[in-house]
Amino acid sequence: MSIKETAGLPCLSVQELSYAFAKDKPLFCKLSFDLAEGEFVSLLAQSGMGKTTLFRLIAGLLKPQKGEIYAPKQQIGYMPQRDCLMPWRSVLDNAAVGLEVKGLSKREARRQAFELLPEFGLEGTERRMPHELSGGMRQRVSFMRSLLAGGRLLLLDEPFSALDAMTRISMQEWLLQIWEKHRPTILFITHDVDEALLLSDRLLIASHAPVSRLHGLKVGQPRPRSYETLLTPPFIDLKQRVLELLRPGMPSPEGASAHKEGWE
Repeated sequence: MSIKETAGLPCLSVQELSYAFAKDKPLFCKLSFDLAEGEFVSLLAQSGMGKTTLFRLIAGLLKPQKGEIYAPKQQIGYMPQRDCLMPWRSVLDNAAVGLEVKGLSKREARRQAFELLPEFGLEGTERRMPHELSGGMRQRVSFMRSLLAGGRLLLLDEPFSALDAMTRISMQEWLLQIWEKHRPTILFITHDVDEALLLSDRLLIASHAPVSRLHGLKVGQPRPRSYETLLTPPFIDLKQRVLELLRPGMPSPEGASAHKEGWE
């Protein structure tokens, strides 16, 4: 019933996890799954099935009632749906928070964060305040802060859901570039099937509550990908499989059944 450091294990390993809020039906019942080092995995489920709660459990903000979570302590970056930038801090100082929480002095944290601003498309914005930024720019700052705070495992909770369509596409392409360079392990919550297929190595799909089993579906298509890729027959077929799995009561389509990676 605890969160433990990984040692010779996958980057993230959830084993027999059970959790329920007081007087409510359980959200998770003996749920198990693993994430490999450097893997990009998207989690899809209907609203209210506990996706954000799962992130809070992995991040250590909630305590598992039963089961174990093996995760890289002090190397987890958690990016919630809202960017949660500090309105009184500049772009640079918001980004540097990720290093300050790891024990660096404010001066050293600012120095290191400043050097990385161009990589995140934030060059020349270091003195700007959050209210002066577009939604996409705010998300870049938030992601940079999360990467600097964690580095090894990133939990991204619908980070682009509030953005307009064109900005969202731009941010997805940008995220893939950053992931390709740094290769953190990413667990990504989304309701957008196209987004999940575009970004991910593998999808985890919850069909029923309480969640005791996740369907694992490997994307298995080469990178780099683009939105044009989503119009090809393999991706159209994958999308159909995902949509069928997300519909309650629907049988698992051929080729998309759960397999032994913690989903059985």
